Amino acid sequence: MILLKNFRNIFKIPELTKKLLVTLGILIVHRIGSYIPAIGVNGEYLAQYLAKSQTVSGFLKYFDIFSGGSLERFTLFSLSIGPYINASIIMQMLTLTIPSLEQLSKEGDYGRKVINQYTRYLALFISIAYALGAALFLNHQNTLDPNLLIQPGWGFIFIFTLSIAVGSMFVMWLGEQISLFGIGNGSSMIIFAGIVSRLPATVLAIVQAGMSHPIKVLLVLILFILITGSIVYLEKADRKIPVQYARRIIGQRVYGGQSTYIPFKINTSGIMPVIFAQALLNIPPFLIGILGIKWLSNVFSPGGALYNALEFALIIFFTYFYTAVAFNPTELADNIKKSGGFIPGIRPGKQTADYFDFILNRIGLVGAVYLGFLAIAPGILSRILNIPFIPGTSLLIMVSVALEMSAQIESYLIEHKYEGFLTTGRIKR
Repeated sequence: MILLKNFRNIFKIPELTKKLLVTLGILIVHRIGSYIPAIGVNGEYLAQYLAKSQTVSGFLKYFDIFSGGSLERFTLFSLSIGPYINASIIMQMLTLTIPSLEQLSKEGDYGRKVINQYTRYLALFISIAYALGAALFLNHQNTLDPNLLIQPGWGFIFIFTLSIAVGSMFVMWLGEQISLFGIGNGSSMIIFAGIVSRLPATVLAIVQAGMSHPIKVLLVLILFILITGSIVYLEKADRKIPVQYARRIIGQRVYGGQSTYIPFKINTSGIMPVIFAQALLNIPPFLIGILGIKWLSNVFSPGGALYNALEFALIIFFTYFYTAVAFNPTELADNIKKSGGFIPGIRPGKQTADYFDFILNRIGLVGAVYLGFLAIAPGILSRILNIPFIPGTSLLIMVSVALEMSAQIESYLIEHKYEGFLTTGRIKR
């Protein structure tokens, strides 16, 4: 009863209610679009054909993390938010390596708007490239099975490429609307909705497996609880760096003299390294599937040793990369120095910046290894036990996005003089 009462507090805040409804409405639109067949394909027959194809079925399952199952059906939203994420990765790397882009990124809102526009153009190019590759692949496969396409040829290639690329750009726009007017990060919410939409099928497969292997399913349930708890711990854990402010006397008033701390999260970069790593790992299997190189497809099979090793390495790389993009130790040290603060035992200025950098590298390594392990562990355990399980990447994204969304709702409740729905629901007087 208390939890239900606290939950009702959400709908007492019109602004928060509007944001939630906008987010829900956009996600419903996205899910509807993920069931609209792409122009020119025989949807149901194509899905059955691809499921039987050893060369492409593996990469489809993992690429579907971004599309929520629509790629297996080749719908209008087959590419979903994937091209935009790839474009974001490329633009962030270019921003660190090209001086003009780096300078542009420091020009406030104007610079961010220009870089965002560049990212959109790049996302359009990537979506066209992906869609064209898929169209050529389907047109070739139709020579082996004429029932795949309604009317093959260059007309199909053009219309299919155009419709899939436009669908991807529309999904990108939906994500931006969630970021602007809804709750949470738009791209993450769309991926989250896609993962959640596939949960019932995964749970059903686990239940069916449990009828013949109840002990194994019980073990999977225990592992699910442990892994979920580990993800929550990783997202919430931080290291507190003490900051002391010197006392200043201005007129007859005394300012400063208090102690506080700066929380450095163990996982400073959040869930983005996992999303970025998955986005890059989707590219080789996609190309391999289109080219039909069966032996290379087996070597680069999702969940295999090589794939897991690359995913683990990419997560560690992107953890450090994203931390470098999002966190500036020198700027933080300068701000503390200007406000009269210092770290006990550390000289203000450069030494403080070096200390922050040292701390970030240490806790960043722990967070990166932990994140990489959680991403690949469920898949390894699933293979060992021969029981279906939620992919580690999907589980990480799902739990992390849910925590982020809960934190935003909590902050709205506290801001409007309610205690958080995760604690109590009394109105503050």
